[in-house]
Amino acid sequence: MEAKTIVCLASYFKGYEFMDEMHRLGNRVILLTSDNLKHKNWPHHALEDIFFMAEERPSVWNLSDMVKGFSYLMQNRKVDAVVALDDYDVEKAALLRETFRIPGMGQTTHRYFRDKLAMRQMAKLNHIDVPEFSAIFNNEEVNDFVEKVPAPWVLKPRSEASATGIKKISNKVDLWEIINSLGDERHKYLLESFKPGDVYHVDSLTYKNKVVFTSASKYLAPPMQISHEGGIFRSITLGSDSEEFKALKDANAKVLKDFGLANGATHTEFIRGKDDGKLYFLETSSRVGGAHIPEMVEAATGINLWKEWAKIEDSLLKNADYEIAEPTALYSGLIIALTKNQFPDYTEFECNEVVRFLPIDYHVGIVYKSESENTVREKLDEAAEKINDHLLNILPPKDQQGS
Repeated sequence: MEAKTIVCLASYFKGYEFMDEMHRLGNRVILLTSDNLKHKNWPHHALEDIFFMAEERPSVWNLSDMVKGFSYLMQNRKVDAVVALDDYDVEKAALLRETFRIPGMGQTTHRYFRDKLAMRQMAKLNHIDVPEFSAIFNNEEVNDFVEKVPAPWVLKPRSEASATGIKKISNKVDLWEIINSLGDERHKYLLESFKPGDVYHVDSLTYKNKVVFTSASKYLAPPMQISHEGGIFRSITLGSDSEEFKALKDANAKVLKDFGLANGATHTEFIRGKDDGKLYFLETSSRVGGAHIPEMVEAATGINLWKEWAKIEDSLLKNADYEIAEPTALYSGLIIALTKNQFPDYTEFECNEVVRFLPIDYHVGIVYKSESENTVREKLDEAAEKINDHLLNILPPKDQQGS
């Protein structure tokens, strides 16, 4: 079949396997990335060309310059698809598709996978349980919210990734002090009830409006806790025959259908409320999960999310059929922690259940797998104890560093 041209946007170093697979499938791949990532190990063998954008601040490009540069690129090449490889690139990709009339997710739909306020409004509209929330545009609305919804609350950036920039607040005085300190940036935040409970992530693939693959996992420490307090990040996959998995699979499918996701990879998070046991939607994104979650998913299921996403895009571009292999039914776990040494010694962690040691500077990163969920949990607990005992390094949150 005729080769297609795909432009990939990456303001972070990720997506190597996606681009490599797209190339293997016979397509032309062009990468648009940040100029401070020139030194990264991009898959140059798979790239027809690579262009660099200056950053105004981390992950932020001048969108007008991006459109002008893309216009120049289009003069001599017909671009068939634009793919965002990271959360921060979703709106960039939507803008390019809308401007140059390239098929794919547009600017309206992209907000439901990027803007946390839009996500909550759409969820509420479709009778999906979400924690109580409010925009903070209007003073009266904020005061009404804090009168009706007991503290603590969380103030969240609407368009940051993961738990970045989230603040937990316990009283009205502190809340207004923080809101007033935001100044002209106030509209970029939302206010939400803090719900303690177990946090889950669902990583899935959708093809022609049907979810064709689902992996559900449980964080053993909530991402918000790790972001604010430091510590050890751990996650473990759930068995597909468990009630937890079935509930999450159904909840995820409803979110993606109601939000209008037709094709591609998604990473969605839910929390089961400690007080009422209900499953609440937290957020979703139209990309492969970060923090090396794809390696954990592949260890359990044999499914490489990056490569399968590339196959989906390829089949859509070439009007060809797509089928995904039957996943394996193992358990896997992931542990990542900041360490004092740039290259930690993994000798003490070696065992039969290790799938891989992740090469991350100043971090311990390990993926385990086993036929037994209990075995994976034991290995994660043992590793956490060793890391906490003599390897762990904890830094303050970014907004507190240097204070």
